[in-house]
Amino acid sequence: MPEKVSVLFVCLGNICRSTMAEGVFRSLIKDPQYKDLIDTVDSCGTGAYHAGDDPDDRTMSTLAEHGINDYTHAARKVKASDFDRFDYIFAMDRSNLSNLQRDYVKKNSSTQKAKVMLFGEYSGQGAKAEIVNDPYYGGRQGFQTAYEQCLRFSKNFLQERLEEAESEA
Repeated sequence: MPEKVSVLFVCLGNICRSTMAEGVFRSLIKDPQYKDLIDTVDSCGTGAYHAGDDPDDRTMSTLAEHGINDYTHAARKVKASDFDRFDYIFAMDRSNLSNLQRDYVKKNSSTQKAKVMLFGEYSGQGAKAEIVNDPYYGGRQGFQTAYEQCLRFSKNFLQERLEEAESEA
């Protein structure tokens, strides 16, 4: 059995997209088939604009519409120690990915644990990585679209981890 992995989701303010991804992911890993695959799950932002705040009400209502009613989180800013604590750090878009790589990824380091990438690498669209657009300034549909993407990406990531575990067993 492979070692459990830890996952961190990152957007700009940690109240919309990354919390959506964390809430969706946490709901999926309750399935017994994933219990030996995933360890720590968290989310954060590249900015500290909303540090300490709850997720956006629209994020929470979208999660609730899909039966996710037990998610709680206080926004926080990413920190350097996250890159040694988490196996996967998933950015929601290219701007946040660039910020993570510029500010935190250790250049030429073999000691950094985290694999930093777009969450949309798990889009299921072949070589086309998707971004999760920030729904903050838009309407409800943006939150629904973010939910659907986070669900698809999470399922694809978990399926890949499950296949890896089965091949190692």
